Amino acid sequence: MRRIITLSVAALILAGSYFIAFGVPASLGVVFGIEADGGKEPGATAGRPQADGPTGNPAVGRATTVVLAPLTMQPYADILRAVGSAAAVRSAEVIADVSGEVTEINLSSNRQVSAGEMLVQLDARTEVFNREIAQAELDQARDTVQRYERLRGTGNSTVTDVALSEAKLAERLAEANVGLADVALDDRTIRAPISGKLSLSDVEVGDRLSVGSVVVTIDDSEALLVEFELPERSIGLLSKEQTILASTPTFTGRVFEGGIVSFDSRIDSVTRSVTVKARIENSDALLWPGMTFAVRIIHESDPLAVLPSTAITWSRSGSSVWINEDGVAKQVPATILFRRNDQVWINADIAIGTLVVTEGAQKLRAGSRITAANAPASEPNVQEPVAEPSRATPEVGQTEPKPSPATEEPT
Repeated sequence: MRRIITLSVAALILAGSYFIAFGVPASLGVVFGIEADGGKEPGATAGRPQADGPTGNPAVGRATTVVLAPLTMQPYADILRAVGSAAAVRSAEVIADVSGEVTEINLSSNRQVSAGEMLVQLDARTEVFNREIAQAELDQARDTVQRYERLRGTGNSTVTDVALSEAKLAERLAEANVGLADVALDDRTIRAPISGKLSLSDVEVGDRLSVGSVVVTIDDSEALLVEFELPERSIGLLSKEQTILASTPTFTGRVFEGGIVSFDSRIDSVTRSVTVKARIENSDALLWPGMTFAVRIIHESDPLAVLPSTAITWSRSGSSVWINEDGVAKQVPATILFRRNDQVWINADIAIGTLVVTEGAQKLRAGSRITAANAPASEPNVQEPVAEPSRATPEVGQTEPKPSPATEEPT
């Protein structure tokens, strides 16, 4: 019995809360003779015009207060962010091709050098002597060929064709030996392969270099190549010469523009990203190779319909928005394309400038009448004060008429 009483009390409480929040349903009002609006009897509303609704139901006729905003167009800026490291547009490691003792160096760090400039000189005494021997043999071979040709020109038969041919062959071999001696002598001088700035070097006079030893590094920093990784979803936005914005902690607040020069032809199977290289001009030598850059790539779409995210409502059929159609709410399907902060870019069959419900859409049903809470307030009707009738002023020579005895108040 106690359980039945408890359930009955709970049912009464729920029914009372429903009636307070939503009013008495129209069907119950007809049965009990109570109007849905505030639970008053029909006679209590006599003399008061009822709200017009599409079904004649006063509850449907009441307008729901919402916030409206016009639909606008705005491009969506998709920003890709990455972190990359810079390298010189051209860089070379100077390597010794031969072994030998260092006799002279020109390796001041951070010095700008030109291509072909001498950096290290190795001991070349042996190569110089070999060059002299090869030159002497060449001179002798040339003299022999010239003597044989003079004798053949005078008709001397002692110089045969075979002897002349062997002399010319010896001359050619001597010329080749001179060339080899020149190469060996030139290898004793290590020169800069490109123009650029020298790095630090540990080579000193008296050191002995072996074949393949790294002497110094040269960086051509007229431009930098920034290498960074972008996610797989960005491959549709990549194109050569696309502008990037790069910033580095070294120069806080400054932004350097560059352009994409190359990117990989495949996605990394582990990181699911693509490697991209961008070029940043550095004619003033302000930036150094090895700097870390925060890279941004901004891609703007065509203008799209944009609304506050609070305008989106969800149902089984998907996302939609409510629009104001002559004071009546109408639900329109909308596909969300992009979302950022409190704004969404949508694709919907809605004309630009249409008033869209941005707040209060959860209370609406199809055909609900709506009123804008943010509509400009109308000017109040100010009635002019009605002038009191003035008493007629008697003309000159006339006396003010006295009230008749019937209208005089008794004393």
